[in-house]
Amino acid sequence: MKTAFINSTVISGREDMAPISGMTVIVNDGIIQSMIKGGVPTADCRVIDLQGRYLMPGLINLHVHLPAGGKPKKKQTDVVKLVRFLMSTAPTRALTRQLCMNFAREELLSGVTTIRTVGGVGDTDTRLRDRIRSGKALGPRILAANTAVSVPGGHMAGSVAYPAASLGDAVDCVRRIEAEKTDLVKLMITGGVLDAKVRGEPGALKMPPEYVRACCEEAHSHGLPVAAHVESTEGLRVALENGVDTIEHGAPLDDELIALFQEKGAKVVCTISPALPYALFSPEEMNVSEDDQFNGRVVMEGVISCAKTALAHGIPVGMGTDTGCPYITHYDMWREVYYFQKYLHVSTAFALYTATCRNAEIAGLTETGTVEVGKCADLLVTEKNPLEDLTALRTPYLVMAQGQLAEHPGVKKYPEVEKALDRLL
Repeated sequence: MKTAFINSTVISGREDMAPISGMTVIVNDGIIQSMIKGGVPTADCRVIDLQGRYLMPGLINLHVHLPAGGKPKKKQTDVVKLVRFLMSTAPTRALTRQLCMNFAREELLSGVTTIRTVGGVGDTDTRLRDRIRSGKALGPRILAANTAVSVPGGHMAGSVAYPAASLGDAVDCVRRIEAEKTDLVKLMITGGVLDAKVRGEPGALKMPPEYVRACCEEAHSHGLPVAAHVESTEGLRVALENGVDTIEHGAPLDDELIALFQEKGAKVVCTISPALPYALFSPEEMNVSEDDQFNGRVVMEGVISCAKTALAHGIPVGMGTDTGCPYITHYDMWREVYYFQKYLHVSTAFALYTATCRNAEIAGLTETGTVEVGKCADLLVTEKNPLEDLTALRTPYLVMAQGQLAEHPGVKKYPEVEKALDRLL
């Protein structure tokens, strides 16, 4: 049966979007079949009267790690040991897949209809992608990278990234990932906040340039784009010179790096969410050292500076949450949209455009990202107008992913996370 959304106020997701009231949007077989001003649905339609509510494209989250939920912990976990245990037996692997499925569903029920995973455990992400695609599970569209590639002592090595000890080993890792039929390859080129050894070194270069080039060449030979964790200007230069397609996070850009971005056609995926708690909460609240907090501020400033400069020079910028980091949950993509508007000083419309249409373009998706006839029915409905206040995205009225409807979306939230992060609004 077709679904007809009547009395809807449509927000297209395009850069020049403006609310259009009194619209009837008809969905048939997962595709937007028609959009009519004041249209009357046919008898074979299931009718949902939105009573003026706002219908827009589902959000797209370009930076997700499915195995972790973002709940803060009182002490640091040995993630390498934990992942080794989770992948050790068939029952623990099944448990891991179910945990990741639950987190993917949280993304959907919070209004996110597409996610791009950039570091997971084993082939869990492609397995979940295929279950959702086949209709065996309800969840968002998944663009899956599975396990990333790092180096011994590099970012997330041994947990959500393979530690490649040589150039040949790095290429073999990419080939292993390709064999799992992933949608992209993720590299960990620099370090991050918690693996920095000294104050001021959160983005130290870890992966040699020749590894980066070889991995990119191998991935590109199979038509796979390459995303890379980068948090320093040195890392940016290595990534761009050697073929990386999207810079995840970022660092301050100089004229040479701007020119490299433009020459290579590379893009930025801005992730403000994970840096803010490290930079703005007390070390005691984050359970980190003062050096860690200092490094968090370095990363936060670098991410924001990179995105601002990129936008000013016409370099495409998308966004993602880096979900899995402390205080960064699978239901809070709306916060990243809010931070994007607040810290990059763009309009609410541009922030929403970035989270939908622009993110779809960066991910290489043509079937989603806007509300248009012929597009996939990836839809989010809110009570209030997000173009007036982006916090309207916080509580979806309903969500539809590829034509499958979640009428009463809602997730169980962590009260301590909500209370802490609301201080940043």
